[in-house]
Amino acid sequence: MVSKSLFDNTEAAFKLKSDSELERAYFLFKMIANEPLVKIGTAVTKFALNINLPVEGLVRSTVFDHFCGGVNENDCIPVVDKMYNEGVISVLDYSVEGKEEESQFDMTMNKVLELTKFAEIKQAMPFSVFKPTGFGRFEIWQKVTENKPLNDSEKEEWNRIVQRFDTVCKAAYETGITLLIDAEETWMQKAADDLCEEMMETYNKERAVLCNTLQCYRWDRLDYLKEIHQRGVEKGYKVGFKIVRGAYLEKENDRAEELNYPTPMCANKQATDDNFNAVMSYIFDHLDDIFLFLGTHNEESSYKAMEIMESKGIAKNHSDVWFGQLYGMSDHISYNLGAEGYNVAKYIPFGPVKDVMPYLIRRAEENTSVAGQTSRELSLIKKEKKRRKV
Repeated sequence: MVSKSLFDNTEAAFKLKSDSELERAYFLFKMIANEPLVKIGTAVTKFALNINLPVEGLVRSTVFDHFCGGVNENDCIPVVDKMYNEGVISVLDYSVEGKEEESQFDMTMNKVLELTKFAEIKQAMPFSVFKPTGFGRFEIWQKVTENKPLNDSEKEEWNRIVQRFDTVCKAAYETGITLLIDAEETWMQKAADDLCEEMMETYNKERAVLCNTLQCYRWDRLDYLKEIHQRGVEKGYKVGFKIVRGAYLEKENDRAEELNYPTPMCANKQATDDNFNAVMSYIFDHLDDIFLFLGTHNEESSYKAMEIMESKGIAKNHSDVWFGQLYGMSDHISYNLGAEGYNVAKYIPFGPVKDVMPYLIRRAEENTSVAGQTSRELSLIKKEKKRRKV
């Protein structure tokens, strides 16, 4: 029987945090709980970094060190090792966003290759991850999605994107690592979905080498999942998916309103939750064909997944079922699941402070928009602070 109080265990949740780190977490979530403050703070931080004011040290010692593993992969290793000792593995995520140069795309690909090869000898890191726009310009992804003709130079760009994808998929296949591909905005996503499916057909014959991401705030994702599952069965390859709620809600709705088309988003939070749970349940019903990585900070969905696994007799450490959360968030889910013997992973972003700021700003803005999540983090931190004083 799944205990509904599992995630209340703050001693397990914050075991790796010192008193000062716990205080910092409390301070940060108090700040994030204040939406106007987040908007002002992010604007000021962007401005200060862009004009090279000496604020990097302050950013590094507060928000960066809480949500990121370090400025490079070597910085992350002590964190990786500590978490592994508590039953939680790491997904190192080179979180440099918004770059548009070919040299940067090659650098990102090489970083993913390095991490993939490193993960081969590091049991604590069985995954690699990247975003499609880390391998090519957003505009090219959008044009391919919209089926617009590419000029000769754009065709060459697209071919380089495909080649980068293939290179990292091949490396993951050869090293026994699983690649997680993040999802992005809907107006570029079809090109990424199609390319991921093409790579699954090539590399996922024996196991899920490549996993795409389903953002369940999109009302069409369950139908898409059923379609690709059917094609996988017919063509003889395994489908892999990370499922999440989604990270671009306001941007998606604003664009739909501005360009006067129906929003691809679910009508409300409840509809998104229902869609997430329906997608999750479908995958559990077809686990022989589909690899599942549950990227969620939602306690109810986590409990539901545990209950489904128990009712179906699916082992807690089944190799095709993983729970995942972001570093610096929902430790009460990650470490308590890890202590219970489930497969759990933490995404650990890293990269130069200035280059990782777009990622950090997105994280802060997401936290302010998810009702109840920040207050839950705060209540758990308060509870742990009180426990430590006794």
